[in-house]
Amino acid sequence: ALPPPQNRWDRGRRGPEELSRPRFREVLEHQRKLRREDRFYSLAVFERTSGALVGGASLMDVMRGLAQAAFLGWFVHSPFWRRGYGKEAVRALIDIGFRDVGLHRLEAGIEPENRRSILLARSLGLRKEGLKRRAVFLRDTWVDLGVYAVTCEDVGIPWKGMAKPSPR
Repeated sequence: ALPPPQNRWDRGRRGPEELSRPRFREVLEHQRKLRREDRFYSLAVFERTSGALVGGASLMDVMRGLAQAAFLGWFVHSPFWRRGYGKEAVRALIDIGFRDVGLHRLEAGIEPENRRSILLARSLGLRKEGLKRRAVFLRDTWVDLGVYAVTCEDVGIPWKGMAKPSPR
């Protein structure tokens, strides 16, 4: 039997159909398409010694025009919690978002009770800017999200200016 989730943010174990090579290829191809469209960028995180998939971090719903921003998200599978993988991945993704993707602002929505993610966000310089009531539909209910944000200037990276549309 699989161990029960440690808390409501624990994704738990995945079934064989989700962990198959064909399914992984589908996910990668979909992510390539979104990256080409300048809409979604992601990193997979692997365990240093075994090579096991630890989790991931993503820049989602990239907004160009006046905003030059994206939503920042991350997850770490529970067997790898509290080992620094999330912080390392999110730090790298912030750098990529500002230096390579040319964004100005990154925003994370974090459930107010998710203390570990809040601590991670704050440790990387994201500031709390407010609370969105009933912002997203998760686990069959509308959930509030604390808004945490960082700009390129906050981390000492000069903004490159308005991004030009990428060739399709």
